[in-house]
Amino acid sequence: MTTTPHIAATSNDELPKDVAELAAAVASLPAEVRSKLEPLMFRVVDSTKRRRRILNLVQEALSQLRLDMKYLVFDLEATRRERDALRNSGDDTQGRGQ
Repeated sequence: MTTTPHIAATSNDELPKDVAELAAAVASLPAEVRSKLEPLMFRVVDSTKRRRRILNLVQEALSQLRLDMKYLVFDLEATRRERDALRNSGDDTQGRGQ
């Protein structure tokens, strides 16, 4: 029983080209050598997939952070404009009242 096709099937979408090539090279080895290398290969594949998922999560988090920062800057600028408008209207009413 060989599980190498599982690696080859998922390598196109999730694995870098060099790892996919390594999986193909391990799959082409004789059975006794392949049986020793496959567990190591599976660990490499799993580690690579995990790193890819983590990278995607970090990229999504950074994108969300950038968007949140834009909203915060917009809100800060709006608040400053409102403050300045209130100050100016307060100055106008004080000047007229005297």
